[in-house]
Amino acid sequence: MILKVLLGIIAIQHFGFLILEMFLWQKPLGRKVFSMTAGQAQATAVLAGNQGLYNGFLSAGLIWAAIYPHWQVGLQLAIFFLSCVFVAGIYGAYSVSRRIIFVQAMPALIALIWCFLL
Repeated sequence: MILKVLLGIIAIQHFGFLILEMFLWQKPLGRKVFSMTAGQAQATAVLAGNQGLYNGFLSAGLIWAAIYPHWQVGLQLAIFFLSCVFVAGIYGAYSVSRRIIFVQAMPALIALIWCFLL
């Protein structure tokens, strides 16, 4: 049950990233969250939309893992999608901002550790 809660939290988080990156990127909230000027947001909007779509896929995969009827398969799905989130978080921390390690990579790592404790 704890794993399902962790998966749900991380899935909601990545769905939020989808909303920010696909729909709010050029809006005041999106610019504030990502510390961008209107010009920067406009110049990168297509890239952000693509990134948001990938975050949506991660969110969908985490939800799939949480609701899969056979727990062994759900666990394997969880390990795969959490690993993807973790790697994306590490790369984001390296290439964009160190705070991504805390926002994205650490929650995924905690959930991954929980997977291996089951």
